Amino acid sequence: MSDTLSIPTHIALVGNPNCGKTALFNALTGSRQKVANYPGVTVERKEGAFVTPGGHRVRVLDLPGTYSLRARSPDEAVTRDAVLGRLDGEIPPDLLVCVADATNLRLVLRLELKQVGRPVMLALNMFDIASHRGIAIDTEMLSRELEVPVVTAVAVRRGGTANLLDRIDRMAEGETLPATAATWREPTRAEIGAAHREVERILGACVRPPARPDTWTARLDRVLLHPAAGIAILLAILFLMFQAVFTWAGPATDLIGGGFDALAAMLRATLPDGMLRSLLTDGLISGIGSVLVFLPQIMILFFFIILLEDLGYMPRAAFLMDRVMGYAGLHGRAFIPLLSSFACAIPGIMAARVIDSRRDRLVTILIAPLMTCSARLPVYTLLISAFVPRQQVAGMVNLQGLVMFGLYAAGIVSAFAVAFVMRRLVWRGAADHFIMELPSYKLPDPKNVLMGVAQRARLFLRRAGTIILSMMLLIWFLSSVPGAPVGATEPAIHYSFAGMIGHALQPLLAPVGFTWEIAVVLVVGIAAREVAVAGLGTVYAVAAGPETAGVLTDMLAAHWSLGTALAMLAWYVFAPQCISTLAVTRRETNSWRWPAVQFTYMLTLAYIAAFMTYRIAGAFGG
Repeated sequence: MSDTLSIPTHIALVGNPNCGKTALFNALTGSRQKVANYPGVTVERKEGAFVTPGGHRVRVLDLPGTYSLRARSPDEAVTRDAVLGRLDGEIPPDLLVCVADATNLRLVLRLELKQVGRPVMLALNMFDIASHRGIAIDTEMLSRELEVPVVTAVAVRRGGTANLLDRIDRMAEGETLPATAATWREPTRAEIGAAHREVERILGACVRPPARPDTWTARLDRVLLHPAAGIAILLAILFLMFQAVFTWAGPATDLIGGGFDALAAMLRATLPDGMLRSLLTDGLISGIGSVLVFLPQIMILFFFIILLEDLGYMPRAAFLMDRVMGYAGLHGRAFIPLLSSFACAIPGIMAARVIDSRRDRLVTILIAPLMTCSARLPVYTLLISAFVPRQQVAGMVNLQGLVMFGLYAAGIVSAFAVAFVMRRLVWRGAADHFIMELPSYKLPDPKNVLMGVAQRARLFLRRAGTIILSMMLLIWFLSSVPGAPVGATEPAIHYSFAGMIGHALQPLLAPVGFTWEIAVVLVVGIAAREVAVAGLGTVYAVAAGPETAGVLTDMLAAHWSLGTALAMLAWYVFAPQCISTLAVTRRETNSWRWPAVQFTYMLTLAYIAAFMTYRIAGAFGG
């Protein structure tokens, strides 16, 4: 033994995916945590702090989940480098807390941590579930075999971290933990096999399986993983999500929208007519308010996603989709990157690093932006609210939610179609399938779900306060300057810089039914897709003036035809991605060639889809 630890002031949580590591982090830190990205990589960094019962303040880092220190993805590389003390700008941890699922012990990672030269503690999470299922773990023997302290934890219960906190206090009062010399290196194939055999030996000696195994997971999987019933249930869950986006969020959306309208009316009544009033009402309130009104829908969407992740259903969804993706020529591992892209294409593109084959990785990267990211949701919600009646189909299905479900389905189908074409015409060859672990089902922790939703809401608000705010100020300036000449008969916005840009581009977009106002917001929307909604709010507020400006949905319904609205929805199914997505594609492919291909083919598909939709709608009187 080469080193010891007495007072841990900086600990790191390390563990396999789905072991409850983040639940333990939330239980320790509560609201005292912050989320950001590691410098230089788009990997989420969670850091928090807590005070032990003995009064000792501890900083804790929640590292991305990994099965091994042999990094195959950016997340795993961050974990490896943080554990080894190689991460730039990150303080090496004083103590590594290896979190393990007591119902499904996997200790290969623990054996690797034994070689990094830092004190390690093993925390057996979900110990109550293991005991309830009849799994007996001899923690003292396990501690002797692994040569580390072993504590039990129940992260989702009050007081469930008491054993861990008590051990940290004991260390602060003089107890020391041994740390081996740093001998870690990339394990050879033979060493990996030896590590797995050693784990089997330890588990055989320290863990007694239940006399009557719990069959609930097996019973549920017989239904949820059925080739036909499982797919039907997955589609039903997705359908329910999009119905809830409209049905549940209605009152909160109306309240937020009414609040911004009242604030704008108050400023118009108190401020004299001029540039300041226009900036505040037409630029800031109309722009930012038209985006923030969709915060309830985004929170509901992430509520479902986080709930299903905590439940253990997401890996089952990946398993169900594997065969379907194989027909499209997609690698089995592509499901997780594509699923991540529903939140944002950037982490989806980053997650494609786990795919070994270069051509399979490139296909996944190129189609990831076709997944309907959360930035499209405000655009979809705005246009559906303005042009699709709020009525029931067959007396039970919300028509607006049905259209939303169709748009998400169109994105998925188009992604698979593009992948099919690429793999058949450009990169031929069969796609490999993948093997993934299916964790046991467990009841989601309400605290973790709510904290996850709150974090996503804060990220959305931060985006609204930075990118969207700056773009709204730019749009307001372009829409207000230089102003109308003396004797002008048209509104001043027609003579502004925005009007000049829009009228210059409008002939190119006229065949798809787009107006010059749409041309303006499509240009600035390259910064972020949701900027289109705020841009429309600002442009139409400036154009309408304070006397006629109203709710954005009413203004669009008055100015647009149904064909234009449907064409806009079709455009955004394929809409070219934002600048940030193109930059990440450039970084991941190490070439500007693939971002150019990505932008070009999506722009082409968007134009064709909008053109066909507008013409078909016109043929039917739309």
